[in-house]
Amino acid sequence: MTVDAGRTERRALQAARLRLRTLAVYAVSVLVGIGVWQLLSMSYGPSLVASPSATLSAAGELAGDGTLTNSIIASSRRILIGWGLGLLVGVPVGLFIGQIRPLRQLLEPYIEFFRFIPPIAFVTLAVVWLGIGESSKVVLIFYTAVFIVILNTSAGVMSVSESKLRAAASLGASRRQILQGVVLPSTVPYIVTGARLAMGNSFLTIVSAEIVAAQVGLGALIWTSRNYGRIDWVFVGIITLGMLGFVFDRVLRIVASRVLRRYGVKL
Repeated sequence: MTVDAGRTERRALQAARLRLRTLAVYAVSVLVGIGVWQLLSMSYGPSLVASPSATLSAAGELAGDGTLTNSIIASSRRILIGWGLGLLVGVPVGLFIGQIRPLRQLLEPYIEFFRFIPPIAFVTLAVVWLGIGESSKVVLIFYTAVFIVILNTSAGVMSVSESKLRAAASLGASRRQILQGVVLPSTVPYIVTGARLAMGNSFLTIVSAEIVAAQVGLGALIWTSRNYGRIDWVFVGIITLGMLGFVFDRVLRIVASRVLRRYGVKL
């Protein structure tokens, strides 16, 4: 066995041990959380805190009649569409704002004004203007995502060193080449961070949007469960939202780390 082969094998073993250690820590953390949850349910009773076993039973009940599956699909579709539109609009706008000072001065008052208004304030108007269909929910999620993406992207553009821009320009690079070769690689970490933050806010928005104007969805499930006094169903909806958000964020991190590795993004 050569020296390089030995080093490669040792690195592979170290990586495997690190993954196993991480999984073990996750498992212990989950078990501790379930134990605390069980103690709380025993202390406060099933009318206030559903036990882990009762929540698991309720999840099986809701999954059996298709309610849970339909709710997950409906909420996921709304989140992904609204969040995706937020990225599609927010990244180009952020790039332009970061590079063009007059445009930034023109749009900054509106961005700073609307980003402090929570989406729930527009729920009633969204329903009145767009109806109770999918459009109102998607637009609210788009609203909560787009400003986060714009701000993070523009911050990334403005953080690019002026010396790098001047060096590229002195070497004869065009504005487009500077954007692709200098600005974008430096901005990608900010874009990824903005996308992750926007995803988290999209989950916050979907609940309020579905409570007001939806028959199917995790937010609607939580609200309906509250009306029927089913605390165990409420716990199922809340835990499902958390697990779904965890999965979405992990997938986003994996895709970003693989696709954008050449830009030096480390997640």
